Amino acid sequence: MAKTEAEFWFDPVCPWAWMTSRWILEVEKVRDISVKWNLFSLAHLNREKELPEEYKSRLIRSWQSTRVIAAAQKEKGSDVTLPLYTAISSRIHLQKMEVGAPLFEEALSEVGLNPALAAAMNDESLNPVVIESHERGIALVGNDVGTPIISVGGAAFFGPVISPAPKGEEAGKLWDGVVGVASYPGFFEIKRSRTVGPIFD
Repeated sequence: MAKTEAEFWFDPVCPWAWMTSRWILEVEKVRDISVKWNLFSLAHLNREKELPEEYKSRLIRSWQSTRVIAAAQKEKGSDVTLPLYTAISSRIHLQKMEVGAPLFEEALSEVGLNPALAAAMNDESLNPVVIESHERGIALVGNDVGTPIISVGGAAFFGPVISPAPKGEEAGKLWDGVVGVASYPGFFEIKRSRTVGPIFD
């Protein structure tokens, strides 16, 4: 029996997308799914919004991170997406490294790619590739969401926003529930206030 195919859209600088990505990797161990990984751009999403300066600087890091992954995809294909995402975002969110060339060079080297690809962080010619991926995800869910986006079995949704990421069968049970509600065409939203930040353990 073929695996259930899912797609996941992420921005490397988003801690909540990182949390959800670690959950879906757990889901792959306990449910028969296969995940395709796609770029999402918080910078592109928020391009026309009035934003605090601190958040604007974060969006520069969004462009830098997604461009490096796009350059790696161009050179080596889509299979590099997940390992490079993991290498980049673990440094951002777990090691608290500053986003910049040294981080990208380390991450690229870790996954066996040329560290010179770090120069792509400033290559605006890669923006259309990132935007195309981003827009494909947004087209599934609408403009009033962010990252992560998941698509599975003809249903797509933003989230889930979780902390910490469940493991083992608990991850599988959450997957079953999320896919269950998302598969109903008239389902739009479940929400409650966040009481904790990202718990990366």
